[in-house]
Amino acid sequence: MTRICIIGISGKLGQYMTQHALDRGFDVVGVCRPESVAKLDRFKGRIRLYPGRTDDASVVAQAVAGCDGVLTVLAPWGFTNYASGTARAVLHSAEPGARLIFSCGWHISKDGKDRYSLRQRFIYALFTFLGWATRMADISDQVRATKMIFGSDTDWTVVRGSDLKEGESEGLPVWAPYVGDPVLASNRTRRTDFALFMVHALTDDRLIHEAPAIVSRQSASARTHAMEEAVSVGE
Repeated sequence: MTRICIIGISGKLGQYMTQHALDRGFDVVGVCRPESVAKLDRFKGRIRLYPGRTDDASVVAQAVAGCDGVLTVLAPWGFTNYASGTARAVLHSAEPGARLIFSCGWHISKDGKDRYSLRQRFIYALFTFLGWATRMADISDQVRATKMIFGSDTDWTVVRGSDLKEGESEGLPVWAPYVGDPVLASNRTRRTDFALFMVHALTDDRLIHEAPAIVSRQSASARTHAMEEAVSVGE
């Protein structure tokens, strides 16, 4: 894998993914809104940009041409089906066999087997209502987007992030296939490590057709899980 495209490259997650990808020697191209191009000045000369909305099929088609992998931020902004439009553009235009990695939150469920706490359900309902009331975000559009992805025959992975924090890297996050797994109980990940996992997924074939829910490797729940596994192996 040599060339990758980052859809939504100018946001915080996109910029972290850009740095991780460049550190690994990838040729990086990206899509972001024209007014956000300046946010990427520190990468000038090292990446190629295609200014435009991430749900603009013609812009996405130009950007993903010749790319071995595509990293996509599924942003549910507004009520114009932005997330599902972005997913559709990527799925329709990506090269055959390209690895397609999408980002979203834990609220997405691939097959309904995730177990959400009462607090998690309340927070999801609250953010859904606030997004609707302010017309700023259509959380349900992420659901529509990921259903489209899950039903496609591409080599997709949907990375589901826990609560994101800024700060120094704590290493590659650990993951579980379903929310509710004890390893995820701490529900926190550094944003740079969410980006690190997205880039890692490009070359980890075990994650094809998975929707990993991730948590920091240094979180209490992940450390407890690691110790329990070590004890089990030693018995």
